Amino acid sequence: MYLATTDAVATATDGRRSRGRVTGPVLALGAVSLVTDISSEMVTAVLPLYFVLGLGLSPLAFGFLDGLYNGVTAFVRLLGGYAADRGGRHKLVAGSGYLLSALSRLGLLLAGGATAGIGAAIAADRLGKGVRTAPRDALISLHSPPDQLGRAFGVHRAMDTTGALLGPLAAFALLWVTADAYDAVFMVSFCCGLFGVLLLVAFVPGREEPPPARRRARGPSAPRLALALLRHAAFRRVCGAAALLGAATVGDAFLYLLLQRRLDFAESWFPLLPLGTAAVYLLLAVPAGRLADRFGRRGPFLAGHAALLVAYALLLLPTGGRPLLVGVVLALGVFYAATDGVLMALVAPFVPPDQRASGMAVVQTGQALSRLVAAAGFGAAWTLWGIGTALTCAALALTAAIAGAAALLPRAAEPHGTLRRRTT
Repeated sequence: MYLATTDAVATATDGRRSRGRVTGPVLALGAVSLVTDISSEMVTAVLPLYFVLGLGLSPLAFGFLDGLYNGVTAFVRLLGGYAADRGGRHKLVAGSGYLLSALSRLGLLLAGGATAGIGAAIAADRLGKGVRTAPRDALISLHSPPDQLGRAFGVHRAMDTTGALLGPLAAFALLWVTADAYDAVFMVSFCCGLFGVLLLVAFVPGREEPPPARRRARGPSAPRLALALLRHAAFRRVCGAAALLGAATVGDAFLYLLLQRRLDFAESWFPLLPLGTAAVYLLLAVPAGRLADRFGRRGPFLAGHAALLVAYALLLLPTGGRPLLVGVVLALGVFYAATDGVLMALVAPFVPPDQRASGMAVVQTGQALSRLVAAAGFGAAWTLWGIGTALTCAALALTAAIAGAAALLPRAAEPHGTLRRRTT
């Protein structure tokens, strides 16, 4: 017999080093995400203005590009996770994704007013995000003690969200200083993205290559690996619960639009709604992760979706004014704080370390696709039956999904931190 352990497990065995601390690699990955999110959100914040006011695109063309921006990611997560697990190349694959997203800013700069060039640059950014997400989350789990996964993901998501808050502010400050020079925003965004790549290269350790015997017996193709992972009952149940809840999750844009219609505030205030949600997420991400580590990750994950249900209910009730605004923004922030990183901490113990990125990619892909279906279904229901009926159906669907997920989610994890393999 031989024993292979991850750094996280080795750290967990030493209570003096693991208790209440976040490891250096996790902090480094958080810094990379913070800088990268500043770069990404700078572009996201100005794209609607750039497309519609700067280039004069039609709403149809903007809708196509916006859908491309949000939909491409789901289809490359599996490939990114699979490539990272082959030979332990998590850092290389994640770095490639970060670099591709950074280079996409130059694509926007060089595209001019060509819709095809802009679409290609946006697709490159989303491909980069899809490729890097699972390897990055796998690195967080592999460099964290198993009993501190919730805290580690909470700290990372808090740093990531800090970048999401700073990005739009930086973009609008640049536009104000440069008199609406979008090229300046794209160039500064590129520099920030490139700096994030350099941080990753300099401060984030990769995984060691597997032993020769394991390299010779490299695993199946990506689809076969996904199917093999789904044969494990506990992992399959986590995937099913995440997809079920995702299918009842109405996108933020719909809820913000409903909030604006109910309160009838000026459209110029609309961009502050996501910033409010991000601020709540930033404040609660670490406490939510710590609660998940102490009392179990299943409960906070379900409670986060209950907070989303509260947001639906507030929009259905005759509540108005400041209570409605604060309530919806607060509920959405709680939802993200209790679900985003907690889901990755929840699934990690059910996946062996050498398949961690692939397993996380399977969960993320299923959730992303189900949310796309939910957004399309809600939009169709709104068009056919009106907003009240559509939101009522969404609330009923989410209630049923929470009950179904509570039945599906396993109550205890059997960690795969140590792998024992029989040798001849």
